[in-house]
Amino acid sequence: MACKGTLKTSDGLLICTACGTQFEVTASSNKRECRVCDDPRQFVPPTGQTFTTLSKIREEGHQNTFVQDEVNPKLWKIFTEPQFAIGERAMLLQTSQGNVLWDLITLLNQETVDKINSLGGIAAIVISHPHYYTTYVDWALTFRCPVYTGAADFPWLERTSTLGLILRPITAHLTPILPGVTAVLCGGHFPGSLCLHWAAYSSLFIADTVVTVPSASNPEPGKRGVISYTFFWSIPNRIPLDAEAVAGIWEAVRGLEWDTTYGAFMEMDVRTGEEEVKRGTGGVKGRFEESCRIFVRAMGVEMPRSLRGKR
Repeated sequence: MACKGTLKTSDGLLICTACGTQFEVTASSNKRECRVCDDPRQFVPPTGQTFTTLSKIREEGHQNTFVQDEVNPKLWKIFTEPQFAIGERAMLLQTSQGNVLWDLITLLNQETVDKINSLGGIAAIVISHPHYYTTYVDWALTFRCPVYTGAADFPWLERTSTLGLILRPITAHLTPILPGVTAVLCGGHFPGSLCLHWAAYSSLFIADTVVTVPSASNPEPGKRGVISYTFFWSIPNRIPLDAEAVAGIWEAVRGLEWDTTYGAFMEMDVRTGEEEVKRGTGGVKGRFEESCRIFVRAMGVEMPRSLRGKR
């Protein structure tokens, strides 16, 4: 079951202002580079690399906002205002067997702990990929819970020597986190990139493993030839995945059922509509598959076997 938290943070450790990663060094180290941002899947801002701390983030007035999903009352979206670093959201899934926190944001403060405690605490944290590792050690120690992430991405973890932290490597295609909540190893963006499936609410949390595009919300959802998702090795630098990687993501999720996807940011929720059901186009899952085909077709390469079909 979920553990209620007691705030434990490392307020003086340096945090990258571009990606939110926390390092095991203080200002006295004269740190100048963030290896996460030096990697071409992220970026170094034009103003150069800078660092801050949790203390400074709080002093600057940043706060975390909790928004209950408009359809699923057991899902809470958590994001920082004003935006800090990448600006992704974390999501708290409330289940009868405990709560799962999907992805992380950097800011952790007493108000956030109090709110999560009021919702039942956290039984497990699942992080989709290295860009959202942020202050994962502080979150894990605060809520005394395990952290699941792709084993292939472990080299990107910072602060791995911290005592008391429980890291759970994901190596299997499907890894149960709690009953009905399953981590899905997809690869692509990073070798260990994950999605998360919540069976009870027919939901797939896609983070940056799959990127929601604006036409996902077009007035005629599921219209043939309209793309809803795209697939990148580097999102900010516009470097696409290859066809086999896209096909691999589809293979990883095709055996699951879902009618809703949740992306990495606010306004990236995609739901199957009533008219879409009537037309029998496969709903959001059908749009996902169609998007894979559109993406691969535009690359001018042979369609991978798993994406050949009647649609």
